[in-house]
Amino acid sequence: MAADEPRPYTEGPVSRVSFIKVKPGMFDNYLKYLATTYKPLMEEYKKEGIIVDYKIYEANETHSPTEADLVLTVTYKNMAALDNLAEKTDPLAAKVFGSRQKQSEAAISRESMRESLGDQYIRELILK
Repeated sequence: MAADEPRPYTEGPVSRVSFIKVKPGMFDNYLKYLATTYKPLMEEYKKEGIIVDYKIYEANETHSPTEADLVLTVTYKNMAALDNLAEKTDPLAAKVFGSRQKQSEAAISRESMRESLGDQYIRELILK
């Protein structure tokens, strides 16, 4: 594409996509954790304008036992929204979870129910 040609798209929001494998027998427990712990935190981030949205998807047709059966997405306005993210999110996490000790306990509890298969950042490209 020549430098003077306009691009046929604009760069849109950025999402962090997390691929999760729920441990056997823990699906309902993990979804309960998401509903009672994860959701309030995401709602707080949304209310404060840190994120645009978040979603939870179930992968119904996995092809191998090592594939994710849940996909979590968190959408940010743009890449710049990721700058100094911890400075914005840490106080809200403390508000929702309480002390660092309670945050650590929640993380340990979460990891007993699932395995993270990795994260990926993706950017929406909006066609003109």
